[in-house]
Amino acid sequence: MVSQVHVDDASSVSHNALLGALDRAMAIAEFSAEGILLNANPNYLLLLGYSRDNALGLHHRSFCKGLYADSEAYRLFWAGLLASQTFSGICERRRGDGSTCWLEATYTAILDKAGNVERVVKVATDISLRHQRESELAEHNRRLSLVAGATDSGVLIVGADWRIQYVNSGFSRMFGWQQEDLAERSPIELLAANANAHYIDYVRLELLAGRSVRREEIVVGKSGQRYWINVVANPVMGEDGRLVSVVSVLTDITQSKMYEVLQHNALEAMASEQPLAQVLELICREVERIAPEVAASILEVDEHGCLQSLAAPSLPAAYSAALCGVPIGPSVGSCGTAAFRNDAVLVTDIANDPLWADYKHLALELGYVGCWSTPIRSSQGRVIGTFAFYFREALVPDLFHQQIVNSCVHLCALALQREHARARIRQLAFYDALTGLPNRSLLQARADQAISAARRDSSQLAVLFVDLDRFKKVNDSLGHPAGDELLRIVAGRLERESRESDIVGRLSGDEFVLILPDCDSTQVAAQAEQLLLALGAPCLVDGVSVACSASIGISVFPGDGRDMETLLRRADMAMYQAKSGGRGQLSFFSHELNLLAQERLALETALREALQNNGLRLHYQPQIDLASGQLCGVEALARWTHPQLGEISPARFIPLAEECGLIADLGRWVLAQACRQLSDWRRRALAIPSVSINLSPTSFHNLDLPRMIADTLDHHGLVPRDLTLEITEGVLLDTNPSTLKTIDEVHAQGVRLSMDDFGTGYSSLSYLRRLPLSELKLDRSFVSDLEDDSAARALSAAIMGIGKSLNLTVVAEGVETAGQCLVLKDQGYSVAQGYLFARPLAPESLEAWLSAAMA
Repeated sequence: MVSQVHVDDASSVSHNALLGALDRAMAIAEFSAEGILLNANPNYLLLLGYSRDNALGLHHRSFCKGLYADSEAYRLFWAGLLASQTFSGICERRRGDGSTCWLEATYTAILDKAGNVERVVKVATDISLRHQRESELAEHNRRLSLVAGATDSGVLIVGADWRIQYVNSGFSRMFGWQQEDLAERSPIELLAANANAHYIDYVRLELLAGRSVRREEIVVGKSGQRYWINVVANPVMGEDGRLVSVVSVLTDITQSKMYEVLQHNALEAMASEQPLAQVLELICREVERIAPEVAASILEVDEHGCLQSLAAPSLPAAYSAALCGVPIGPSVGSCGTAAFRNDAVLVTDIANDPLWADYKHLALELGYVGCWSTPIRSSQGRVIGTFAFYFREALVPDLFHQQIVNSCVHLCALALQREHARARIRQLAFYDALTGLPNRSLLQARADQAISAARRDSSQLAVLFVDLDRFKKVNDSLGHPAGDELLRIVAGRLERESRESDIVGRLSGDEFVLILPDCDSTQVAAQAEQLLLALGAPCLVDGVSVACSASIGISVFPGDGRDMETLLRRADMAMYQAKSGGRGQLSFFSHELNLLAQERLALETALREALQNNGLRLHYQPQIDLASGQLCGVEALARWTHPQLGEISPARFIPLAEECGLIADLGRWVLAQACRQLSDWRRRALAIPSVSINLSPTSFHNLDLPRMIADTLDHHGLVPRDLTLEITEGVLLDTNPSTLKTIDEVHAQGVRLSMDDFGTGYSSLSYLRRLPLSELKLDRSFVSDLEDDSAARALSAAIMGIGKSLNLTVVAEGVETAGQCLVLKDQGYSVAQGYLFARPLAPESLEAWLSAAMA
């Protein structure tokens, strides 16, 4: 009992202390049920500006503003208190001097023992200053809301949880999203779902630190439309320094950004004289950066109406190369058709659209399903190119794409027309108007560069001065237009006969100059002879066949001069020397080289005459079966005895035939003579199993070779197995596209193919397996050392192994001793030829040899 008293006493003390603290901190007033102020603490009196005597006895309405005190709202408020309802809230009260203050108050009814309201106690705190700030802020926000609603910029307010709280009407107009669509969504989720996560983290950290963020980015609206916007995000921080919200202003800068990114950069590149290809590639790369779902392509339509690729950085080079030279037309993909129609062409299904029927394989294998191409027009409205987007998904270009195209097509037209104008200016300044060749100025500049390179590389360089013979007679007899036409024909022939590295130009009148870099005297002589041959061919001028010829003078750097002026002057002197020799000639400035060139030219002329007049002959070397000693066949070998020059070695005249373009004629002659001879032997019942002839790789460039061989065999009553064609290893690296096709067709007829001099050239098995060979011929260089050189024996054995593995007959050439023959037999060789058995023999001598061997 005692302890209970102590507890109650302690509780009472604590309760009194709490009431005391509350009295000191709060404004407290006590009203009767009728609303009369019965009591008030000093805080209440001070807050409302009354003395105790003036305040007590006043009705509660005295402390309320008049309109509210007489209102139904007030009646309901007090009736609620009398019904024992507690009221807590913010209220406005009138002070003793007539001013008002704002209180955060709680009204609580005190009941008597019967449960009736006896008194009403009010506890309040003054929040006037806070209410004023909130009111001012609300007014400020109201005004901001009015401004935000009227602006075309989008205003976006995001809470501290990064969820959207508010957007203005400008935002809705711009992006299509209404307030009800947002549903507390994240702005990143809404506008930029593919945004970089690291950048998002950086932006949020900046805002959390109270720093504004400005950025430009591409966002997507409700309909999928993209916009390039400028975003200014300003953080709103609380009194505690923490982020409360972020107010962002979004401005559509699509048009201006297009200009800045595309037009400004491209125009700056053009102003800095960057090459056309670099300017156009810059445009494509900028487009692909801002629209990564497309691959951009720019094609030119040349003067012949054909497409030429200018820029396509994201397309494989092979794809662009496949389009080069394709004529525009009504069904040439999107680009060729757009250029033909002079109108944009959109294809969303390349696989099935008829416009792409002939080209769809090119795009589909790269994963592209659609292509939108727009013509690029000159200022006169002529189509000069196309600008295209390739899509990997079947979609229809939107306004954003159209804005890009509008900007780019104009830029491309400007760049192309500017390049055309520059090319025209260059053409007028540096090229001969009649022939299109470099004029004296450009020739001099290029010559100086070539001489500098020759000096740096310690190489030779030749200058050829070409002057037409009797050109004045053409002008006098046929007129100057005919003379101009002849000059154009000559210019074309000079270009066709020149190497890619050579420089061809026109000085004036009928004088032309060629500069041949990295060319020694032998090569110069060969090329000059080829030029004389090409220029000497008749040409049709104004309906008249004109026999044209030229004289060529040659000087060589550094021996004949170390600058272009000297070399040109000495080449001119050599040209006059050539003319004095009878025209249609060439002459070196150097006496020694001139003698060599004259000798070579004379030999070529003699060879040409020998082929025309049957001045060559064939000798035949037997090929022997080593097991039986029987004749397997004969190899036909060309021989030449000149009436004045005497016996001329094949090692000399066959390379000459290659260099001067006579090798194909020589091959045809050998084929015809060998087949004629074999046919003659067959008619006289001589047992010659077959004949082998040698053909140059150049002969296989002729697609008509299979038919010619078949006709020749048929004419002489022979069958394909009677003939073997021997080809050198040089054919393995022949890049002419017709070579392998011709070889396959010859083999398909049944003609045997033999690889001559195997082991001395490229000998690549990867190349060898591509050829339909029947035979390999071991080169004589291996055979000569068989008895004394273990390496030679090892190599010959290896070649024999290759032949066996490929099921090929392997023939050993150049067998001269019995010891060599014995080694070859031991290694498995079955066929051989060489001096041990017989030298190459004239037909009658071979017949005598055969009679003796068979006896």
